[in-house]
Amino acid sequence: MSIKTKKATFNLSPEILAELDKAMSEGAAPSKNAFVERALDKELKELGRQARKVQWEKAAKDPAFIKDISQVESDFRFADGETAGSMDR
Repeated sequence: MSIKTKKATFNLSPEILAELDKAMSEGAAPSKNAFVERALDKELKELGRQARKVQWEKAAKDPAFIKDISQVESDFRFADGETAGSMDR
């Protein structure tokens, strides 16, 4: 089953292209397309992680969020204790 792709054109610096050629000659990926897609996927996931981190940092300063988390922890305190005990068996 092949994955559908769409052609895209990018301008890259000669230095990056040379590094890409070197990586390909060392077997870094089956193709330049695969290497570039993998690199973009990794970068985009990192951007997502950074955005979530910013949101968690904001939430950590939000009194309503902190109160909600405290309530959830309190509500599940005994359930977590029961489950933890049963996991030792």
